[in-house]
Amino acid sequence: MIRSWFNSGSPWIWLNAAAVSACLIMIAGVLGLIILRGIGHFWPAQVTRFNYQEPDGQQKIIFGEIIDISETPAAAAVISGFQMAESEETLVQYQIKMGNKDITGTDFRWLQERNIEQQDFPADIMVVERREWGNFYGHLVAVKENGKPLASGDNVWPVVQTKIDETLRLYDEINRLEKKEIGAINYQLEQLRLKSRKLELTNKLDAAAKSGIEKEKADLEEQYRQLQTQLKSLYQKIRSASLVAKTDGGAEITIPLAKVVRIYQPNGMNGFQKIGHYFSKLGEFLADDPREANTEGGIFPAIFGTIMMVLIMSVIVTPFGVIAAVYLREYARQGFTTRLIRIAVNNLAGVPSVVYGVFGLGFFVYILGGNIDSLFYPEAAPAPVFGTPGLLWASITLALLTLPVVIVATEEGLARIPKSIREGSLALGATKIETLWRTVLPMASPAIMTGMILAVARAAGEVAPLMMVGVVKLAPTLPLDGNFPFFHLDRKFMHLGFHIYDVGFQSPNVEAARPLVYATALLLVLVIIGLNLAAIIIRNNLREKYRALEG
Repeated sequence: MIRSWFNSGSPWIWLNAAAVSACLIMIAGVLGLIILRGIGHFWPAQVTRFNYQEPDGQQKIIFGEIIDISETPAAAAVISGFQMAESEETLVQYQIKMGNKDITGTDFRWLQERNIEQQDFPADIMVVERREWGNFYGHLVAVKENGKPLASGDNVWPVVQTKIDETLRLYDEINRLEKKEIGAINYQLEQLRLKSRKLELTNKLDAAAKSGIEKEKADLEEQYRQLQTQLKSLYQKIRSASLVAKTDGGAEITIPLAKVVRIYQPNGMNGFQKIGHYFSKLGEFLADDPREANTEGGIFPAIFGTIMMVLIMSVIVTPFGVIAAVYLREYARQGFTTRLIRIAVNNLAGVPSVVYGVFGLGFFVYILGGNIDSLFYPEAAPAPVFGTPGLLWASITLALLTLPVVIVATEEGLARIPKSIREGSLALGATKIETLWRTVLPMASPAIMTGMILAVARAAGEVAPLMMVGVVKLAPTLPLDGNFPFFHLDRKFMHLGFHIYDVGFQSPNVEAARPLVYATALLLVLVIIGLNLAAIIIRNNLREKYRALEG
């Protein structure tokens, strides 16, 4: 009975179904954890005031957000060195994000529940998000301008909000001047230097050319001086305002508003204010640059770099993959050599990605990029242009990595097209290339799109090869800007996958960065899903278009 049941194949069907179900449950669990932690990162958490008795008997007031709760059995707690009473069965501890790192030297600490004498949520506790040193928790005392008190007491909160808005506008103007206006001038000055050096190497730097370059340089330097004057004035304005705050220990400190991103009182917020704060933080996360060693702020450069790299990779890999598949299926004589090539292509799909990174660094960057620099950019020496990791080499390396996927998917699509369609086209007088271009390839386009979907899904999540061929922790400028030639393939870039690795494992403050890791991971999943959905929609439309012809 059992033997016949095994011979029927039913156990293997159930085993396969169980394995698929287990995989789906694990995937759903991981995605659920990422979504829960990632979405909740931007919600304003309540700040608790603890009346805490230290182990030495000292009483302290501590402000902080409850991040985690740990329950340890009494036996394990005793082994860990804690003193436990006979009546205590578990040791309950709260992990507190207490901020004020510039004062206390740490962002987090653990509090034992048994030593907490009282805890409440005062509405006047203030959270200050700073550009350096993380959050500050305390009470707002006064606002100063040029060292003189501007407001205090009950009127201080509206005044500080007004001053924060003014300071943020000044900060945006400073950022615009430094990155766009002054950055563009510095770029043009560097181009003039390279132009002069190129003319000098080719013995064409005569008096007229030198005079023209000097005139352009003088004009740019005059613009630079004017912008520096504006910048100095803005810095004087932004440094004039500050706030005075009181810590949980009672000490008063002065915080320059130039270093403040936002101020809010989470315990006193109503539902609409919390929703507004949530979307404000979400917008900052999607549109701003990172700060505080990438553990705070936004990740727009990483989003931009990821999408740009995937698009360039797709543009490169698709034609090469399709051409290779067409040759193998339609033109190559089917024999030992062709079978060997197919085996090699299939094996390439299993090569570790870091090997592609080593190859890309050695061949594309040092050999190909170095020769391009020596032939076309000798004036830039010894600084490399294309002889250093950048967006172009990262895209080509990932195109090489995903090329086998596109070849295999395209070849399978070509194999499914009936031979009668090719013969009918040839019988009507079409050449072989016309048959391929007008009939075969359009019908195989759904398979080509499937290959692209698989390639995008793999390339967007790769990290190891990118660390060698172009990705950096922080890219000061985007590969796309307003400076000619506008699209700079030689620049290094940021990537969501590497950003997750860097923040989660290389950050100086991993505990503080953990929520951002979940949020970034969720965004990476959404980016991959969005790119894949776009390709799937195109593929389905093509499939419907050519389904009748295939039948």
